[in-house]
Amino acid sequence: MGRIFETRKHVMFARWNRMAKQFTRIGKDITIAVRNGGPEPDNNPALRRVIQNARAVNMPKDKVESAIKRATSKDVTNYEEVIYEGYAPHGVAVLVQTATDNPTRTVGNIRNVFNKNGGNLGTSGSVSFMFRRMGVFRLDPAGIDQDDLELYLIDHGLDEMGEGSGEKDEPQLVIRCNFPDFGQLQKGLEDRHLVPLSAEQEYICTTPTELPEEQAREVLEFIDKLEQDEDVQKVFHTLV
Repeated sequence: MGRIFETRKHVMFARWNRMAKQFTRIGKDITIAVRNGGPEPDNNPALRRVIQNARAVNMPKDKVESAIKRATSKDVTNYEEVIYEGYAPHGVAVLVQTATDNPTRTVGNIRNVFNKNGGNLGTSGSVSFMFRRMGVFRLDPAGIDQDDLELYLIDHGLDEMGEGSGEKDEPQLVIRCNFPDFGQLQKGLEDRHLVPLSAEQEYICTTPTELPEEQAREVLEFIDKLEQDEDVQKVFHTLV
């Protein structure tokens, strides 16, 4: 088992409050999860996943509970999940995952970022073939017998497992599965009493793009501008 392939991470440029953005993203994820599967984490794997991710960004427990309660109210905002596809500068493919209550506003904002920053907003299917939709679990590797865990998880939908790193370059164990197997793999980890640092749906690129450092920086600045939009949940890309 070696180091797992990951696209380049980048540091936010601090033009917005990152923690507030993370809490907003988690709040929307909670609303969507509760709407689709109910407010009880024991019966809703998607909600359990979001709660794990809330812990990972240090979202207070009372804020999580409040978000779940709001999600059950009659006047809860109805978010729609929409993915936009296109190219960043220098031909880097991007998928922009959004959760919006106003798709017209969102597509206008996304198109504006593309048009003003050297990108090209495409149509559905224009770049998605370069990505695989996968479930991705990140664990603290301390104390884990990785060979034993890998053998165990093969029967729970494991696709690949390897070494990765967090935003501060701390070592992580990265576990991936095809997204339809997400719940099965999540249960396998729970049965082993392993609590992931995060558990996400991610689009993993299959056609990576390498660029010189200056061009790569332009791409990362473009991605940062997309991520600043209040409707954007995540941006996936092919830059390595």
